[in-house]
Amino acid sequence: MRPNQISLETAQMISKKLKMPLEHVMHTPPHILMEKLKRVEESETEQQESGEQDS
Repeated sequence: MRPNQISLETAQMISKKLKMPLEHVMHTPPHILMEKLKRVEESETEQQESGEQDS
């Protein structure tokens, strides 16, 4: 399988956001990366909303 065709900066950002090694990001199919990013974004949004309600 070929590595993903994304820039180094993008791969590093995804790696930090998903807490995955850079090598895994480069070899994970793009549709799986997008699904994982979507889940992380949704959980961050929920945390922010619950934090605002507590204030």
